[in-house]
Amino acid sequence: MKILVTGVAGFIGYHVAKSLLQQGKDVVGIDNLNSYYSPELKQARLNQLCPYKNFEFVKLNIDNITVLQAQFIKHKFEYVIHLAAQAGVRYSLDNPMAYIDANLVGFASILECCRQHHIKHLVFASSSSVYGANVKQPFAESDSANHPVSLYGATKKANELMAHSYASLYNLPCTGLRFFTVYGPWGRPDMALFKFVHNIINDKSIDVYNYGKMKRDFTYIDDIVAGVLQVLEIPAKSNSNWNQSPTPETSLSPYRIYNIGNGRPVNLLDYITAIEHALGKKATLNMLPLQPGDVVETFADIDLLKNQFDYCPKTQISEGIEQFVAWYREYFNLIS
Repeated sequence: MKILVTGVAGFIGYHVAKSLLQQGKDVVGIDNLNSYYSPELKQARLNQLCPYKNFEFVKLNIDNITVLQAQFIKHKFEYVIHLAAQAGVRYSLDNPMAYIDANLVGFASILECCRQHHIKHLVFASSSSVYGANVKQPFAESDSANHPVSLYGATKKANELMAHSYASLYNLPCTGLRFFTVYGPWGRPDMALFKFVHNIINDKSIDVYNYGKMKRDFTYIDDIVAGVLQVLEIPAKSNSNWNQSPTPETSLSPYRIYNIGNGRPVNLLDYITAIEHALGKKATLNMLPLQPGDVVETFADIDLLKNQFDYCPKTQISEGIEQFVAWYREYFNLIS
């Protein structure tokens, strides 16, 4: 089994690839190593993967279908895990075209290559951001997701629709996973946990939006990886009963959408308290209003993934934060 992992130098891509490699799977990883955040951190992740003999890295942009096509021809992939994307809600306010290029043009290139090379299963990253202005909690896959409040969320919803069209037209099995606030070791510097830990350690205040009145369904990276690999093994199939119950998460085509989260939202201020406990140090809070594009609460209904794949997130918030803090201290050589 040869598997393509896109965005392999990214946070989730790195962990997914490492788990596959440890299972003895042949993995080709691609990434453009862009400068949205530290390329040095991305390279450090790659340095953890390169010693595996069953791993190959290729640097390329997925929106260049010609060079992407060459990799499909060369390696004859059977499965694709597509995690490459321009991430971040707030950055989309300043640089929207980065999202169009990577998340729309790039995803179209992935779909077309998967179609032409008869991929057995495409598993792709969507996001809880697609729920946007929804107020019903928890967010369920059967809910409408037609009111994204960020361009990032809009591109992820577009990815779901694009994948469905390819599943319908070309019988390409596609499964989308709506990730909910993933955190853990090797995480992104633009995410809350990384920024909070960095600032607290360096005696800087931390920005707390909506005056702390926010909740997030924080999901530890190991639980995410377990879910991704469970889904990969079972390609999406047509639901023959769909006409009797036309809901968004299933289809007459080989297409599925699942929430992948923790299923237990945490108050932001409680999350900060857990970070303070792990660091043994109090934070200075800079209370700010809600940012454009942000939502007040995310809460994943994960019953579908539980029922169909026995998905079971196991990591408690305190444990996950402690694991991140331990990694952070080691990575930045702060071990005393």
